[in-house]
Formats: sequence, C-alpha cells, structure tokens
Amino acid sequence: MDREFGTRIAAFPKCFMDELCVSRSISLLQWIEMAATLGVDGLEFYPGFFSSWERSYLGEVRAALRCQRLQMPMVCASPDFTQPSARARRDEVERYKAMIDLVEFFEAPAPRTCRVLSGQRRPEVALDDGVAMVIECIEQLLPYAAERGVVLVMENHYKDNYWTYPEFAQQLPVFRRIVEAIDSPWFGVNYDPSNALLAGEDPLVVLNAVKQRIVSMHASDRGLQPGYTLADLRAQENSVGYASILRHGEIGTGLIDYATILRELRSAGFRGWISIEDGMNGMEELRRSVAFLRRQVAQLE
Repeated sequence: MDREFGTRIAAFPKCFMDELCVSRSISLLQWIEMAATLGVDGLEFYPGFFSSWERSYLGEVRAALRCQRLQMPMVCASPDFTQPSARARRDEVERYKAMIDLVEFFEAPAPRTCRVLSGQRRPEVALDDGVAMVIECIEQLLPYAAERGVVLVMENHYKDNYWTYPEFAQQLPVFRRIVEAIDSPWFGVNYDPSNALLAGEDPLVVLNAVKQRIVSMHASDRGLQPGYTLADLRAQENSVGYASILRHGEIGTGLIDYATILRELRSAGFRGWISIEDGMNGMEELRRSVAFLRRQVAQLE
C-alpha cells in the first residue's frame, strides 16, 4: 500500500474478459493465482467472472484471495437503468442488490464500492426521462447499500463489454445532472480518465467537475488505431461490445496525463482504490502498467 497518499492499487483483467466470461478458458481461481504475481493490493471483479453464486463457491474465491493476501474492494457492475419498462427497471434494481451483497461478502475495508452505470443510450429514451429513471433507481438502492457499508460509485463510462448501445450518461453534462441530484455519503464517483477521451472530453475537465465526489478510479490508457478519428468511433458505437478501432493499452503509453491527475486527486483528499484496467496484450503489459502507476504514486510522497 502507498501509505502517505493512502491509495491502494487493484487490477482488473481487461485483457482476459472473454476468457473469464465467455469461453471460461480461465477460471476466476486461476486469475487470482495469476494476479498474485503483479504486486497489487487487490482485485476488482466483474459479475461475469463468477461461474456460480453458491456460497460454497464464493467461499472458495474468498479463501483464494486471502491465501494470496489480496482484497476484493470493488465490483464492476453494469446495471442498465434506462430500460423503458418500469418492471424491467425494478428487476434491474433487484439484480443490482446481489452485486452489493457480493461486495459485502468479500469483507474488504472501507471504502468498498460497487460500480453504478446509468444504462444504455437507447434511441427511444428521451434525455429527461432517462435521467429521471436513473436517479430513481439509484435512490431506491441507497438504503440497501448503506446497511451493508457499500458505496455506490457512478462511472463516467463508455460502454459495457457486452452492451449494444453506449452509456446513456457518457457526456459530462448528463453525468453531472445525475451525480449532482443524489446527495448521500453512500454515493460517489468512479472516475475513468480514458473514458472522458472517448466522450470527446478533456479528462482534466471531467476530473475537476467531480473531484470532490470521487471515491475510486479506473486507470487505463486509450487511443484509436492509426488512421482513425473519434468520428469513426461514433460510427461504430451501436453494436455489441467495444468498437474494433479502439485501442485499450498499457498505462503510460497513451493519451492520459497521470502525473497531473494524481496530483489533483491528492489535493482533493482522495484515499480510495485505483483499479488498473489494462490493454489486450497479456500479463507482462499489465505488470508494466502496475509498475508505472506505483512510480507515479511514489513521486507524490
């Protein structure tokens, strides 16, 4: 742990999403064993990593984490609260409660968080209606989260790996409307600087707009394949998964100014987890990203 800054570093295996969630060629227990070699303090889990919700299996996962001296303080949930059907939204709220329970089960010290998204930017959902839907769903969940000591953190997100449409609240004005409407110690922001780039926004502008609400952070570095522009990215958004021209790469090799971001976070009193979402080129790249972020944090001491 980087004690003075108060920041702990976690890893999220962006490079192995399909192996963990689709083909199951890597199990969650195998990933924990692999991640123990990275020099991180904890791991961020995605619901699709779990092959079962049985308590005995979850207990195995918790024991494996303890064996490797790793914590699990963050669940990367992807609730979809912009569904036009009120019943579908109620079902989504109930499903999300299970994600809050999951964070509680792993017993990490505070702050422990569960990611919140607004939902997909469906063309049939008007802006004001979508904002109201999201606020209503999150406010329904806050008492449940408070009872379990879990902070709900809304991410300035691009798109879940397995969604068709991009994030409803991708743009900062929409994101701020939702965040600023919810006043609770059990609600905050999970800041992702590279997602700001994908929204066509300056990561530092987004940071300064919400930095007093930031509880956790995703660290990644983004770019586009050579020869492509953000306009090309927009044209590929309304299809399942991430656009093929998007490059989700090694931290410190892309467009994000981590030195400035970390200074700003420190000045705002940030003491939460930073979870590294690395690119698509395996463990050595992820290891270099961890080392880069450790160096950046150490320079603040």
